[in-house]
Order: sequence, then structure tokens, then C-alpha cells
Amino acid sequence: MTEYRRLRVIKDETVHTIIESFTQPEIDEGDVLIAVSYSGINYKDALATKANTGVLRDYPMTPGVDLAGKIIASKDDAFQVDDLVLVTGYGLGVKQDGGLSDLQVVPAAWCVKLPQALSEKQAMTFGTAGFTAALAVDALQQHGLTADSRVLVTGATGGVGGFALHFLKQIGCKEITAFSRKEDQQDYLKQLGATAVLSPAELFPEKNRPLNKQLFDFVVDTVGGETLAQVIPFVNYGGSLALCGNAGGIKLTTTVLPFILRGVNLLGIDSVEASTAHREKLWHKLADEWSVPAALQVQQIDLAQVPETADALLAGKHVGRTIVALGGKNT
Repeated sequence: MTEYRRLRVIKDETVHTIIESFTQPEIDEGDVLIAVSYSGINYKDALATKANTGVLRDYPMTPGVDLAGKIIASKDDAFQVDDLVLVTGYGLGVKQDGGLSDLQVVPAAWCVKLPQALSEKQAMTFGTAGFTAALAVDALQQHGLTADSRVLVTGATGGVGGFALHFLKQIGCKEITAFSRKEDQQDYLKQLGATAVLSPAELFPEKNRPLNKQLFDFVVDTVGGETLAQVIPFVNYGGSLALCGNAGGIKLTTTVLPFILRGVNLLGIDSVEASTAHREKLWHKLADEWSVPAALQVQQIDLAQVPETADALLAGKHVGRTIVALGGKNT
């Protein structure tokens, strides 16, 4: 009997991870069984490996909020054996076992058929990070973003931020400012699409004001917390911020003045429960128009290296995207 591997987060005296073996599971009506080729390491996955982060409520659990692979068993007429699919969000890796596993059972309704122009590896190079960035940029376009807009991207060296820079460059935006504390990454950020790079010391005044100089028409914010609070006063009249991260904290302390005096919009970006139609639209856009940026730093690791990568993500020392090669990957 073939054995497969998966990463498990265990809670006993402590919360910790192990790699365990398992055999092929049975599936219920409406489910598919996927031989996983690749999964990504996202900020939420890193949090899932630690105690008291609020990501996991049940243990043991296999983390991994995204995956790409081939269906090897199906009990849903919409999907056949050998279909290549990807899954992001819903309850994957949070409420039920996720992508860091050689095999995974998921509801068929969570699956998106892989666009023909996109490989499994490319799909997970984008992963949840790329899909979230696509949602954010798409939302800003719906609120008026054009090639002439002045755009700020916070947390720019992260996965979501890096993809946002690239997508904005593909749109043709002429003024794309990357905001980052990592001063040694300026060349990398410019390769991704930034036309300027600012550090907190360069952008933020010693005392934050309710309204500052109107420097940006649109913002992709991947950080949240105090960074977001300090960015809002710099947004132009009628501008919008797409909020899609909380690495800097979940609390937001600000004033109403930018919203009632400048008509600034806060747009919440949720990649977890996005509709199937919206997912298919954006994944085809990723496959056909926006593509994986050549400059993106991408690392490929094994399951055993996941804890180390998670620690680097949480410490703010991770750059680009890390994908995990699993048992179903093409060789």
C-alpha cells in the first residue's frame, strides 16, 4: 500500500509541526481527490504553525491555504480524473486539511480548472499571494485606476506586494512607489515595477497629521495596522486603498477626515470567499495577461523546510515567494 506524506500541526503541551505518513483516503459525494504537485507558503500558513494566532481552532491540521495538482478521483460531474486544478482560500488549511500534503480531498466547488497557459508550478508561484494582489489591483481599476495614476504599494518585498508592483507595471502605470523597510531590496523592487522606493523615515513625518500632502491616487496595502493609519492621510481626493493584509497588526487608529473631506475609499479585499466567476476571470488574466514576473524571487523547498520558512516569514526576513514541491509534482 502506497504511503504519502503531509505536514501536521499538533497541539499537546506545545504547538509544533511534524511530517507524518498516511494512506490514500476515501472521498464523499461532491468531493475530489487531488495529487498535489505544489503548494505555497503564505503568511497565514506561517501563523498556523504557531500557538495563539487564531488561524487554527482544531488540531491536528495540515496547513496550506493553496494547492495545484491533478485529480485522481472524483465524485462530482464537473471534474474528471486527470483534470489539472488549483484551489485557494475557502476553508483550505484552516478549517480542513490543506495543501502541504501529497494528496488532498477537497469539495469540488472549491476547485478552479487550471487555465491552459498556466502550469501547476506557475499557478502556485502566484498562489494565494498572486490571486490576492490580482483582486486588489482589479478592485482599484474598478474605482478608477489607470496608467496615469500614482500608486503606492506597502509591504512591497512580500508576495502580495511584489505581484502588485508587477501587475501595475503590466497595466502601464508610470508612477509606482514601493514602500519597504528593507533598504537592501531597492533594486529588486524596481525590477518588479517600482519607479520609486520609500522607507518609513522618508515618507512619514515625525508627527502624523489627519491630512497630509496628496501624494497617491491609489494604494495596495498589505501591512495594515499603524502603517495603514499613516498612509491614509497621503491619499488624493477621491482615491482608494485596497486593504489585503495585517502583518503590521489588525487595529486601525485614524480619523474620519480623509473620508469626509477627501472622499477616500477603503476597499476590503478578501481572497477566501471570492466567487467562482471572479476566480476564473482573474486566473485567466494571470495566465494570459499578467504572467509571472521574471524578476520575482522564487524558492522551491521540501516539506521538511516549511517550519524554517514560516519562521522567516513571521520575522519579516522573507522575500518573494516560496513554493513546496509535493508528491504529485511533474518531473
